[in-house]
Amino acid sequence: MERLAKEQLVGELKETFNGVMSVVLADYRGTDVNTIVEMRDEFRKADCNYRVLKNSLVKLAIKDSELEPMSALLFGPTAVIWSYESPSAAAKVAVKYAKELKTFSVKGGFFEGEVLDPAGVTMLSKMPGKPECQATLLMTFLAAPTDFVKQIIAGPQNFMYLLDARRRALG
Repeated sequence: MERLAKEQLVGELKETFNGVMSVVLADYRGTDVNTIVEMRDEFRKADCNYRVLKNSLVKLAIKDSELEPMSALLFGPTAVIWSYESPSAAAKVAVKYAKELKTFSVKGGFFEGEVLDPAGVTMLSKMPGKPECQATLLMTFLAAPTDFVKQIIAGPQNFMYLLDARRRALG
């Protein structure tokens, strides 16, 4: 790769890593091409990016940024996986493949200013994703009006039960 192309790639990577929610670094050594293509597809479905990059170029791209502490994890063959949408999405897919494949392992990651070890990435993968958080928030919004309607209906409903019981007693 020529120097100009490398400088351009470093510039693109700086833009790419600006605003990421989380980054996961993985060792893919020994994983066959078909499996990697399958993994990339699954990462795309989860709104994540999977890319194999030269460690030295990634180190240059993250220099003087909040991601710089992550450079300690950049050694050997490294797949860089990141997400702009959900902090746990990349970790969930990466941990799933790390459990399934002996040739794929999580090296660590980065989330909210912290460098994560493999156990930290596993913990991140257990966090609820964006859809789960949206569903929880929606249910929280709906709970109060639902309970309010139940309270309003309870008085007349109980009165109807009382009249019905009195009718059955007389009749």
